This record gives sequence, C-alpha cells and structure tokens, in this order.
Amino acid sequence: MTRWCARITGSRLFEVLIIIVIGANAIVLGLETYPDLGHAGPLLHGLEWSFRLLFVAEITVRILAYGSRPQDFFRNGWNVFDFVVTLAVFIPVLHGDTTALRIIRIARVLRLVRFSPGLRTIVSALVRSLPGVGAFLALALVTLYVYGMAGWLIFKDHYPEEYGTIGRAVLTLFVLLSQENLPQLIEQGLAVSAWTLVYYVSYILITVNLLVNILIAVIVNSMEEVRRLEMTEGLAPDFDADGDGEPDELDRLAISQRLDDLRAVIAELERDLRVRD
Repeated sequence: MTRWCARITGSRLFEVLIIIVIGANAIVLGLETYPDLGHAGPLLHGLEWSFRLLFVAEITVRILAYGSRPQDFFRNGWNVFDFVVTLAVFIPVLHGDTTALRIIRIARVLRLVRFSPGLRTIVSALVRSLPGVGAFLALALVTLYVYGMAGWLIFKDHYPEEYGTIGRAVLTLFVLLSQENLPQLIEQGLAVSAWTLVYYVSYILITVNLLVNILIAVIVNSMEEVRRLEMTEGLAPDFDADGDGEPDELDRLAISQRLDDLRAVIAELERDLRVRD
C-alpha cells in the first residue's frame, strides 16, 4: 500500500489531475458569486462536495505514502497548509454559507502554488524575508511619522484636509508613495512657500527611491538564499559545514556558497585556457 501510494503521489499525472481539480474548484467559486443561479445552484453545491471528497482522498494518499511514519507528512509546510485547508471545511461551526467557510474555500486555490517551483520559490523567499521586511516597515513608519509631523507644521493652516492632523498627514504621504498626486501637492506647496519643494523632493528621494530599493534588496537576498537551499537540498544531513555539530540550513547555505566559489574558479580557469589557446 505504501509503495502504491508513493508511486501515485510521485507521478506527474497525479499532480496534473490535482491541478485540474483545483482549477475547477476556482471556477465553481467564481460562478457562485453570480446571483440567480437557478437550477445551477444545486449542481454547484454537489460539485463543491465532490471537490471536498477528492481533496480528502488526495491528502489520505499523500499521508499513506509515508508508510509507518505518517508524522513525517507534517514536516513539510506545504503539506500542513494542504491538510488544514482541506479538512477545515468539515468543522461543524463552518457549515452553511459563512464568510469563514468561503475564505477557507478560496484558500484551497492557493494550493496551486505548491505545484509550481517558480511560485514556490517566490513564496518561500517572501516568508524568509519577513524579519527584514519587519525592520523595513519600522524604518518606513518612522520616516512617515517624521515627515507627517513636518507636513502638519507647514501645511496645517493652509490645507487642513490633507495635513490637519498627524493621521491625515501620514495618510496623505502614504498615498504620495504612488506619486499619483505629486504634481498637485507640489503646486499647493509652492503656493505656500518655495521651500516646500525641498520637503517633497527629499521625501520622494528617501521613501520612493531609497526605502523601496532597500525592500527590493531584502526580498532579492531572500530569494537568493532560497535558491541556494534548493540547490543543496539533500546535502545538509550529510555535511556539517559550520562545525556546530548539527547540520542545518546554515550548513546548506555554506555548501552553496562553496559551490558558487568553485564555479567562479572554474570559469576563471576556462577564461585563462582560452587566452592561452
């Protein structure tokens, strides 16, 4: 039974079928948003229950593929997500047409991410970047607050709708991040004083250019780490690169760095050989 389930879950046909079922589930969710479904209502309701049973069967086969160690199924974060969104619809308090049930059903569509390596890498990178993004948000909030207070001092008497309070000032500056209303705000500022141009130019340079580039750098760095971890998947249990006595993600990153250094050395040697030839 274990070998049979492992062959099924490891086959490409199984993944394609699950992708088709998830896509059909998304279509049904979209159709349910239309009013006056008429006779199609009971049909869509029946399809919803069919999807639930198919997803339960899928999770069951995946768990059985682990044989005598079904707990290993939950070592993978994507497996835990699949398990939760599949079985949560059977919670008694979620029966009916509740908002929580609809959110869970929508979450099932996100399962498509696990079947796309590219999307999986992006999501994993976003998760790994959360600590850095948290520090970025703290810096962005401080910047918005400082410029909000400065805007309140400069424009509170002239434009109370935009800068009458610290809350309105911060909201105005937050909308300004899109630069959509920048010409209008600059024109209003110049009507007060020519020095307000310094206020808006410095804000754009610091927030839109500097802070956004920092955020991009944090995410790109996380994507590079995820790429390194994927390249060295399966090596960490056999190597302890940092010498702490326990192989972990740091070891996999160190191994990946060494592999990149080795590739660079090989590329340099190839260039030298071409020059000599």
